[in-house]
Amino acid sequence: MAKKLQITLKRSLIGRPENQRVIVKTLGLRKLHQSVLHNDNPEIRGMINKISHLLEVAEINE
Repeated sequence: MAKKLQITLKRSLIGRPENQRVIVKTLGLRKLHQSVLHNDNPEIRGMINKISHLLEVAEINE
């Protein structure tokens, strides 16, 4: 069973640095309260750690 992460954008990108905006876009998030599913791997975890103050993350076992 592979773990997945449900990532939800909870805070606005207004006034945030460009590198944080790029990470949010790379994760596939465009709007507030939008959620996406990603596999749990070190690359995704690294992106989440950089912008953890903007996100809500839930682990899903599938």
